[in-house]
Amino acid sequence: MDEDELRAWLLALRCPGLGPGGLRDRLGDAGGDIARVLGRLANSRAPADAAVRAWLRRPDTARLDADRAWLAQPGRRLLCCTEADFPPPLETIPQPPVALFVAGDASLLLLPQVAIVGARQASPGGLANARAFARALGQAGLLVTSGMADGIDGAAHAAALDAGLPTVAVVGTGPDRVYPRKHHALARDIVERGVLVSEFPPGTPARADHFPRRNRLIAGLALGTLVVEAGLRSGSLITARLAAEQGREVFALPGSIHHPLARGSHQLIRDGARLVEEPGEVVEALAPAARALGAELAGRLGVASAAPEMSAASGGAAVDDPLLAALGHDPVPLDDLVARLGVPAAELCARLLMLELDGRIGALPGNRYQRLAS
Repeated sequence: MDEDELRAWLLALRCPGLGPGGLRDRLGDAGGDIARVLGRLANSRAPADAAVRAWLRRPDTARLDADRAWLAQPGRRLLCCTEADFPPPLETIPQPPVALFVAGDASLLLLPQVAIVGARQASPGGLANARAFARALGQAGLLVTSGMADGIDGAAHAAALDAGLPTVAVVGTGPDRVYPRKHHALARDIVERGVLVSEFPPGTPARADHFPRRNRLIAGLALGTLVVEAGLRSGSLITARLAAEQGREVFALPGSIHHPLARGSHQLIRDGARLVEEPGEVVEALAPAARALGAELAGRLGVASAAPEMSAASGGAAVDDPLLAALGHDPVPLDDLVARLGVPAAELCARLLMLELDGRIGALPGNRYQRLAS
């Protein structure tokens, strides 16, 4: 994205009265050209566009400069819905975002994810369950996604990181703000070893109405949502409801009938969520959706199918796969594979996912991969 296009996007995203839905509709009419959208708005005579025209005539240059300064730092990006590596699962949710402010490795957003959410005032047992499931699901190849809140969210993120695995944090503030403040160190670790995502521009403070919007993105990015502990009026139930409305799997851990933070989970189970007791149950349920996501990404990014081609000259034997050859027989970090093959990390992630789902490679802690014996 060049500087002119970036400026146009920031102008549009800061525009009063022009939400994600309206901007997406206008982008569709303009063939995805954000500059054309702004040109049409600037020349519009519609009364509904008056605030937009006023903003375009006299934008807040200080805010726009601050946005550009934040994005100019290493590892930061504005990921727009018009780009090929925009996360496919977000395209199918109600009110999809038009752009995301990203800090960390944006290619991780293309991997299959599972959301782990729950109570802020979680019990010691609930925190232990969140850590155990996050570690096991991450090691099984599902990226753990949550909202960086206190309690279950923070425990899930920390457990993934402690196991040498990346994790995704979706926040309800600007990407430069940390809420709660006690999670400054956690946020830094997530950015360094995973990815932090926000729909809100830099400088946006925490507001109550931001968190339901954040929750729809948590549910939307993930193939399924696991609720560990939740009261009957928990925000985690909002995330679970949104996941169900988006056609995603919802899982819940059962608890004691005497524990108030088990009541929300039990209500979800009564409403149709899957009762799970082992991480393997979640992995098994999400495997078909993960495989479908890998195939979709391969098609979008122009990556070859995971199935090796057959050669008549070789008598029907599988032709050597360049990626498997690059892996060799020892664990290899993703960055090394990128260097060996000279292809973008996003393409490799889709390819590795399909090979992993085919049982031909295994994901290891530290974003490493290894061939499995056939």
